[in-house]
Amino acid sequence: MGNCCERLGPQKNTYMRVSLPAVCFVWQIAMIILFGVFIRYGKESEARWVEYRHNNNLTDLDNDFYFRYPSFQDVHVMIFVGFGFLMTFLKRYSYGGVGFNFLIASFGLQWALLMQGWFHSLDLDTGKIYIGVENIINADFCCAGSLIAFGALLGKVSPVQLMVVTLFGITLFAVEEYIILELLHCRDAGGSMIIHCFGGYYGLAISWVLYRPNIHQSKHLNGSNYHSDLFAMIGTLFLWMFWPSFNGAIADHGDGQHRAFINTYIALASSVLTAVALSSMFHKRGKLDMVHIQNATLAGGVAMGTSAEFMITPYGSLIVGFCMGIISTFGYVFVTPFLEKTLKLQDTCGIHNLHAVPGMLGGFLGAVVAAAASEDVYGKEGLIHVFDKEGKYANRGMGTQGGYQAAGTCVAIAFGLVGGAIVGLILKIPIWGDAADDHCFDDEAYWELPEEEEEILPPVLEYNNHMIHKSQDIAESSFCAEQS
Repeated sequence: MGNCCERLGPQKNTYMRVSLPAVCFVWQIAMIILFGVFIRYGKESEARWVEYRHNNNLTDLDNDFYFRYPSFQDVHVMIFVGFGFLMTFLKRYSYGGVGFNFLIASFGLQWALLMQGWFHSLDLDTGKIYIGVENIINADFCCAGSLIAFGALLGKVSPVQLMVVTLFGITLFAVEEYIILELLHCRDAGGSMIIHCFGGYYGLAISWVLYRPNIHQSKHLNGSNYHSDLFAMIGTLFLWMFWPSFNGAIADHGDGQHRAFINTYIALASSVLTAVALSSMFHKRGKLDMVHIQNATLAGGVAMGTSAEFMITPYGSLIVGFCMGIISTFGYVFVTPFLEKTLKLQDTCGIHNLHAVPGMLGGFLGAVVAAAASEDVYGKEGLIHVFDKEGKYANRGMGTQGGYQAAGTCVAIAFGLVGGAIVGLILKIPIWGDAADDHCFDDEAYWELPEEEEEILPPVLEYNNHMIHKSQDIAESSFCAEQS
C-alpha cells in the first residue's frame, strides 16, 4: 500500500516523437548556418598551404597536424568510447549511457568550435573563425565538461534535457576558459580547473536543483550487474590508457608535451595501487568494489592536468596519484552517501569524487607548483616558455602567477555552481519529457529494446550501486544474491 501511495502524484510523459526530433533538426540547421557564416579552414588545412609552405621555406612536417593528430585521436576515443562506456554500469541503462553520450558530444563539438572560436580564434578583420587540428582538440575538451556533468544526471533526465545541459555547458565553458586562460593568464594544459573542476561542480549543481525525493522507487535499477560493470571497465581502461594524451594534447611542442605524458603516466599508475588498497581496506572481508576500480583509478590523471607540463618531478607525480587514489576512494565510500543524505545531492556516477574534488585539488596543486617555480629548476628560457612570460606578463613574479592559478580554480568552481544552479532551474520546468521517479535508470523510457529484453528478468548478483550508502560495506559484505 505504501508503494501505491508513493506513486500518486503528477505523472510524467516521456513521449518525445516531436520534441527530440525538433531540437535535433533545428539546432543542427542552426549549426549549418553559423558554420557557413563564421567557420573557415585555417592556413594549415586549406589548399593554399602549398603556397604558404613554399613562401616561408617550410615542409609538410611543419604543419601542426603532424604534431597534434595522434593526440587528437586518443582524446577523441576518450570522449566517445571512454566516457561512453564508463556510463554503462547501470544494469538497465547501457543504451542511454553510451547513446546519449554519443548524441551530446556530437552536438557539443560543433557548438564548441563556434563558442571557442568567437573567444579565441575570431579574425576581427574578416569576421571569420579559422580552424585547424588544435581547434578540434579543444572542442573535444569543451565537450568533456558537459559529459562529466552528464555523469551526475545519468538515468534521471531526458535526452532533450541533456541537449540543454550541453548547450549551456559549452557556453559557460567557453566563457570561464577565456577568463582563466586569457584574462588571468593561467596555465592548465590538462584541464584540471577548466574541464574537471568546472564540469564536476556544474553537474552537481544541476543534480542538486533537480533533486528527486522519491527516486527510491527506482532503487532496484540504480545499480550494476556483472556484465554492465564489465562494459564500464572497458571505458575505464580506454580512459586510463589515453589520459597522458588528454593532458598533453595541447601542451607546448617538445619538452612540455613530453613532460605532460610522463607525469600523467606515472600519476595514473600510482592511483591504481592506492585505489585498490583502500577498496579492500574499506570492505569487511577485504573484497574489491568495482565502483572504486572503475573510477578512483583515474583520479591521478584528473589531478595532474594543471601541473602536467610543470617540473613537478616524477616522484611528485607518484605522490599526486597516491593521494588522489586515496581521496577518491574515500569519497565513494563516505562522502557520496553523506552528500545524498544531508545535502540531498544525488550523484549517479560519483563525479564529485572523480572530477570535482580531484580537479579542484589539481588546480590548487598547480598554483603551489607554479609559485615554487624558479630559474634554478626551469632555466631562464624554460621559465618563460612554460609559463608564457611574454609581453605584459613578462615581469609577473612566480608567486603572483601561483595566486592567479588559485584564482582560476575559484573561477571554475563559481561558474560550475552558479551556472549549474541556473540551468537546473531551467530544466525543472515540466516540459522536457523526463521520466517519472519510478522509471529512472531504465532504457525502456527512451529506447526501443530487443524483445528478449522487454521482460524484467530476476536480478542476479546485484551489487555496486553508485548511490547506495556504501558505508554499509564496512560492516558487512555488499556482495550478495537477492532472495526471491
